[in-house]
Amino acid sequence: MSDIITETCNVLSEIKLGKISITAYDTAWIARLGEIDWELSSKALNWLSENQLPDGSWGADNVYYYHDRVISTLAAMISLTQRGRRKHDSKQVESGLLALERIIAGVTGGLTADPNGATVGFEMIVPTLVAEAEKMGLITQQKDRLLGRLSKMRAQKLSLMQGKLIDRNISMAYSAEMAGDDNISLFDVKNLQEVNGSVANSPSATAYFISHIDQNNQLALNYLKKSTNNGQGGASFAFPYDIYERAWILWNISIAPSLMDDPSIKEACKPHVEFLKSAWKPGKGVGFASTHSLCDGDDTSVTFEVLKKFGHELSSETILGFEADDHFRCYPLEVNPSIGANAHMLGAFKEAGFGKDHPAVQKILRYLKKSQLSNGYWIDKWHISPYYVTSHVIISCREYDRELCQSAIHWMLEGQNKDGGWGSIGFSTVEETAYCVQALKLWQLNGGHVPARKFNEAGTWLLQNYDKPHPMLWISKSLNSPELVVKMVILSAISLFKDHYK
Repeated sequence: MSDIITETCNVLSEIKLGKISITAYDTAWIARLGEIDWELSSKALNWLSENQLPDGSWGADNVYYYHDRVISTLAAMISLTQRGRRKHDSKQVESGLLALERIIAGVTGGLTADPNGATVGFEMIVPTLVAEAEKMGLITQQKDRLLGRLSKMRAQKLSLMQGKLIDRNISMAYSAEMAGDDNISLFDVKNLQEVNGSVANSPSATAYFISHIDQNNQLALNYLKKSTNNGQGGASFAFPYDIYERAWILWNISIAPSLMDDPSIKEACKPHVEFLKSAWKPGKGVGFASTHSLCDGDDTSVTFEVLKKFGHELSSETILGFEADDHFRCYPLEVNPSIGANAHMLGAFKEAGFGKDHPAVQKILRYLKKSQLSNGYWIDKWHISPYYVTSHVIISCREYDRELCQSAIHWMLEGQNKDGGWGSIGFSTVEETAYCVQALKLWQLNGGHVPARKFNEAGTWLLQNYDKPHPMLWISKSLNSPELVVKMVILSAISLFKDHYK
């Protein structure tokens, strides 16, 4: 590879509105808009047609993930049935149905009920898609197996609203399409859109808004045109993604001393640090995008940590505002807390100067102990790999609770593949290996023991495979990959590995 400093500066120069993989799910919603914007819809429809997977389903390639395949395939089949006019479209729908039957037949009840495994809004959106597919005659005997307990879970979540209408400050706006044809009364329509015309900066939610609520909303339509302005016609799960992308890239730089100390990287970081500082709302924090009204605990904690590391003073009252009964939350009305968000809160607390005995630190440590699985690892709702969140827990906890980290380190070392890498999807991946290299090196820098042979094998595999394609491992409504963030994770890990031998 070329010089790691140059590569890092190149990543920083690419940061704009968020570089994320296209998803079949969001693209399928845009494909429905043929009567509103034929060109926009047709480009999306063509993308769907060209990106059906070999088994007939739609979703992330190279990763077989139940929730992603179900929601993506349902959405794509509905769009192709509504808008498709070619014989080829009908054949693709038939292949999709067969694939869906195989997916459903191979699933267990435990998987569909696991809140950590579900994609965002799965229990809210799938019942709506199933009802729509049933009306079209696409779904027959699969209905009960698909829904399972989802309808009950959906009703329980809606009950948390206690009659309050959904607007841009409610997290359920992100899954607005769950309302379908019959529940538009759930929305405070006048206060649903963001300043850029979107609904929650989500292409799929915005496409639903146009098709079901306001077909003449030019601001929303302009947003969708911008979100698909990639030459392919497809959309990602969010647009823009400008705060998250900057915060996570800068965080990965900040944990690698050679990157953080380099003058050219420091200079290249400045505009992005200033962007985050200008987006910061005292007392509220930030969301994943500068155009997003709702702030969340995950983006806020990482941004807080980054801004502090880059020399900005911030009040800790903002991050403490996300405190819940026994953990720290991402959003109000959250049913399933995020392990990763709590780990990131610890990182923010460390930068705020909170000691181990601080009540907020103790609350998170208790939560992490309670949620740690018997083998020593964690799983999170934002990423399918346990290596992602476990590495982040180790990094944030290593100075607060070494005993908690030690069992996680042991699990991580035991899980290393014979080729030197790590992977949770049947083979070693560069991204997951990078997470493990980061955690092991920072654990070692903090006085922990890491067998030299294992660490060397990991770093060697990483250097030999760093430019391989990255499977979609991140969870939103479907699986995705924030491409620049993942690239920076890898560069950070390589830098830490090379520092080991200086």
